[in-house]
Amino acid sequence: MGIDESRTFKPVNIALLTISDSRTRADDTSGDILADRIKLAGHQLVARAISRDDKNEIAAHLHRWIDDEQVDAVITTGGTGLTGRDVTPEVLDRVKDKDVPGFGELFRWLSFETIGTSTIQSRACAVIARGTYIFALPGSNGAVKDGWDKILAGQLDSRHRPCNFVELMPRLRER
Repeated sequence: MGIDESRTFKPVNIALLTISDSRTRADDTSGDILADRIKLAGHQLVARAISRDDKNEIAAHLHRWIDDEQVDAVITTGGTGLTGRDVTPEVLDRVKDKDVPGFGELFRWLSFETIGTSTIQSRACAVIARGTYIFALPGSNGAVKDGWDKILAGQLDSRHRPCNFVELMPRLRER
């Protein structure tokens, strides 16, 4: 398991959406962490935005990026908690074709090592929508580091073995 250096790296075009009523571009630390990691891994950050915790506003961003052939994957940060304003998973339910249940399960399992039973408050999740991956991470700096470093860095690397999300991309729109 791991990176097979004999295989070719294929950069992924990623859009990044921070979901928060209080963050601005100046203090979007979790978005900055993800943006830096995306670029450092050799991927393309093709779009970045901040959305309020508003179902329609979040859905508008997602639909725009899902329909953009330049976007292979969307990563969101924020809005995955239990409060009334946390609506990211509900919006993903509105746009999805398929769930990727293992993503949230693995995220919570890995997060348990860091934050213990508090991980049950996370509704991190992933879906596929019209051939585009969408990964919803919590908004904390630690959560985005865990989500990227322990899951997405490998799964979005075409050299990762035994399998990865990238090799499935050409087949996501099959019917």
